[in-house]
Amino acid sequence: MEDMEDDSLDTKDDHNHNCCASSSSKVRTYLRSQLLGVATVPQPACPLVPGGEPGTRRGKLWSGSTGGSKFMDSDSGSESSEVSETDCTAPPAAVEGKFTLESTSKFRKFTFSSTVSTGPGIPQSPSSSMQFLNAMAVEDYRKNHWPNLEKAIDRLLIQNPTDHISVSYAQIYSYVYKCVCQQHSELLYNDLIIKLTNHLQQVSTHLQASPPEDFIENFNVALTQYTASLQCIVPVFMYLNKFYIESKLNRDLREDLMKLFADCVAEIHLSTLMPLLIKAHSMPFQVQPSTMASVVKGLYSLRPDWAKLAPALFSGFIPQINPPAVESLLPDYAAHDQKLQMDLSMNGFPRGDQSRKRASEDS
Repeated sequence: MEDMEDDSLDTKDDHNHNCCASSSSKVRTYLRSQLLGVATVPQPACPLVPGGEPGTRRGKLWSGSTGGSKFMDSDSGSESSEVSETDCTAPPAAVEGKFTLESTSKFRKFTFSSTVSTGPGIPQSPSSSMQFLNAMAVEDYRKNHWPNLEKAIDRLLIQNPTDHISVSYAQIYSYVYKCVCQQHSELLYNDLIIKLTNHLQQVSTHLQASPPEDFIENFNVALTQYTASLQCIVPVFMYLNKFYIESKLNRDLREDLMKLFADCVAEIHLSTLMPLLIKAHSMPFQVQPSTMASVVKGLYSLRPDWAKLAPALFSGFIPQINPPAVESLLPDYAAHDQKLQMDLSMNGFPRGDQSRKRASEDS
């Protein structure tokens, strides 16, 4: 009976075509060892024959079309790869044609380091692909986002303070938001500055052709209209101001745009505007007081240093322009006020009814 059990100990192929003992023979070997009380040593996956060579499987070798030596399994008739001495002695990574952990890692490394073909006409390397995508994003900005923003800015710049122009501020803000999210902040800021600079140059040219009697009024219209436009432009560009101008440039959008007016308009015409303001200030009501106050305050907001060019003019509309009063100069201040009252009365501005005023002790 034991001889029969020994004859039944055969080897079979597992699903990976590796030599191993069948499960039934292992069970019978274990039961026999328990009955006889003899400890058995587990057989290796590929049992060795007495000659030291690996045990061969039952089958016949045949030469395949691929040039490698193969054999047909006699039990199942399936085709399998040849098992040589290196199959049992060499590590799995050394067996040709098998995917192991090491070969898989090498394959992955090759996959990530190699270039991926994305189709005809598209760059092959990752760096060129990024450049291509950036070029597409810039082209989309030039064709879609900026033209819509430019039209809205034109409408805001030419409007009068009393006019109502229907502009979708939510749509403008949406365009600005998309441009900033697509990393076009610098491009958008430069385009905005160029746009307003060109507009202010046209304003300066228009003022250059104004006659002297209308120059102050026209300058006031240009300054008022530009300031009103900024009250609409700056809020819709708030996202650009917060995440690019303030964070990277450490500046403010409104201050930059007001500086444009000072450089492109006010500074150019200051030599013409200042003598006209001094003359109008010396002749009351030659220019509307509201216009005089708007122009003088506007110039002071643009450049406070311009107040030093005409302290008497600026001190009439802006407090604390002159130096602090000194007690020793009080008689001079009183004499200046009396002279001003006399000038006003001689120019047709009477002091009014003085009958109910208490008489002075000096009179």
